[in-house]
Amino acid sequence: MAIFTMDQRKEQRVFIKFYANLGKSATETLKMIQQRFGDQSLSRTQVFQCQTRFKTGRTSIDDDEHTGRTKSCTTPETVARIQELIRQDRLWTIRDIAEEVEVGYGTCQRVLTEELGMHRVAAKFVPRFLTADQKQQRVNFCTELRQLASDDETFLSRVIIGDESWVYGYDPDTKRQSSQWKNLKSPRP
Repeated sequence: MAIFTMDQRKEQRVFIKFYANLGKSATETLKMIQQRFGDQSLSRTQVFQCQTRFKTGRTSIDDDEHTGRTKSCTTPETVARIQELIRQDRLWTIRDIAEEVEVGYGTCQRVLTEELGMHRVAAKFVPRFLTADQKQQRVNFCTELRQLASDDETFLSRVIIGDESWVYGYDPDTKRQSSQWKNLKSPRP
């Protein structure tokens, strides 16, 4: 199978148009094209189709405009719409965004990664903000400990010291539930 550059294809079409205007048959035209271009010549079918078009009134040697699927449906409006969806909720999946914006999965993925510079990050431990009640419980507990320490001089000697951290108990999300979209400027999840 021969690989053509656009110039080679156009040059051969010029020859075909010239021979068609001279009244040469498609077979004669094919022989002359093969003699001139060798292995890089158009196929027999291509030469016959091209010559037929020129004989029926075609004048242009350029390719026809193709209808059908566009090269890309990535328009500035699509990118802006995807970006707005991510700003509203970073937990969207590619599939959900693609359905919402009505673009293909691959297009949506390319917009997110290449156009918007985002990547998916999954947090293993998702910190949560404390509620007002939880904050008040901590204050009350610390106040009670301080009061015990000031009332009883031996209180601190009875305390076993260890590494301490405050952890709020909750049902953790799965890795998939906790993953979200972020770019370089986004805060840590």
